[in-house]
Amino acid sequence: MNISLKGKNALVGGSSGGIGKGIAEQLAESGASVTVMARSENKLKQLINNLPTEDGQKHEYLVVDFSDFDSYSTIISTYFKKNTVDILVNNTQGPEAGGALEKKVDDYQTAFDLLFKTIVFTTELAVEQMQKNGWGRIINVASISVKEPLNYLALSNTIRAAVVTWAKGLASDVGQFGITVNSILTGYFDTERIAQLNAKKAEKMGVSQNKVRKTMEEMVPVKRIGQPIEYGYLVAFLASEKAAFITGINMPIDGGLLKSL
Repeated sequence: MNISLKGKNALVGGSSGGIGKGIAEQLAESGASVTVMARSENKLKQLINNLPTEDGQKHEYLVVDFSDFDSYSTIISTYFKKNTVDILVNNTQGPEAGGALEKKVDDYQTAFDLLFKTIVFTTELAVEQMQKNGWGRIINVASISVKEPLNYLALSNTIRAAVVTWAKGLASDVGQFGITVNSILTGYFDTERIAQLNAKKAEKMGVSQNKVRKTMEEMVPVKRIGQPIEYGYLVAFLASEKAAFITGINMPIDGGLLKSL
């Protein structure tokens, strides 16, 4: 099966590294023109310089801070006035780790603005264009923690659950326009985020980071954690015409880690 996204424009959040970078690379490999966005301009420049351009693709970048909604909303609104997006991948950096007893009301508000408010705002802009074009793909990078909460990620558990329930309702509303909306429930992937979380776990438990990682790998039925490019394969499929009848789903990509159905 050949996945071709030639002629499609994609906007990928949180794409200077990790999962977002893996997604951007695979969408470009499949023929899409990709706009990447994150906080590090140097990393974004390096990324787009390495993306393929064989099919006449034009890649761009936006320097944004998802944690500053006022600034972000101005930048992204300006972008949509001049550009059309066929494939929107909603992905941001994660909020700070910590359990429910450690977090206060203000922490939840900050996480809401980061994980939910930016996604809804961006999607509203994209959907308006997609409806006119009669085609669109909205893909949300969520987490397995919406089904099986991780007690050290109280903010992420809570707000990402809101994202996937919102997305389910949106899928019903926009399906008639040829737009699909899907959420991916992310397991353990080899990213800087995982390394940072593991470092905090190791310090708290008084063990080495290597031991924490080995324990994590043993928890996954396939006995390893995922690579960002594998995430990109799934997103490229969901973004393609091949997945036109798939919408409103929460799809785990976790090596079998989830125990629930």
